[in-house]
Amino acid sequence: MTPEEILQGLYDETLVGNAPTVLDLTHQALDQGMEPQSLLFDALIPSLEEVGARFERGDFFVPEMLIAGRAMAGAMEVLRPLLAETGVETIGKFVMGTVKGDVHDIGKNLVNIMLEGAGFEVIDLGVQVSPEKFIEAITTHKPDIVGFSAFLTTTMPMFKANMNALEKAGLRESVVVMVGGAPVTQEYADAVGADGYAADASATVKKAKELIHRRRALTPA
Repeated sequence: MTPEEILQGLYDETLVGNAPTVLDLTHQALDQGMEPQSLLFDALIPSLEEVGARFERGDFFVPEMLIAGRAMAGAMEVLRPLLAETGVETIGKFVMGTVKGDVHDIGKNLVNIMLEGAGFEVIDLGVQVSPEKFIEAITTHKPDIVGFSAFLTTTMPMFKANMNALEKAGLRESVVVMVGGAPVTQEYADAVGADGYAADASATVKKAKELIHRRRALTPA
């Protein structure tokens, strides 16, 4: 296969969520000496952006997004260490976790894949993440954004507990806070003092880019 055919194949097969073929094409590309950045920026990211666009139009639903995301995640497992070696620049750093008391992670994992695909470095803290663990991760990794995810209405109050912990630790001004999850609304995000809210994975990527851009525009070089 020519490099052009491989890139087209990666785009098409990621779009339909054909994980084994995506992985096979990734290995073929690297065997042929193709650049990891090219696979990411010329095929995988555009494909996932198309998945997001189709989701917004109502042509794709959560299952299609999930299988496309998983197909890309398989390729990213192979490409991530190579991209790190080449020093490819990331858009920003994102610490993510499902709040304490909540063990749901499908939505969070999909968001992580979409963020990684868009060029973010994602530090996933998993589920049942306490305010203390979020603080520790922010102190260690110094992310641009921290994301709190909640699937249950009963765990949504943890957003406020996390915000209070950030204030107490003197970290609130140093990080952008995004919240999300099935029961979360823009009104609730505003009420707890978050900087951003997104209803789904595709919207999260757009909002995260927008918030980082805005933050950097306000920060003197």
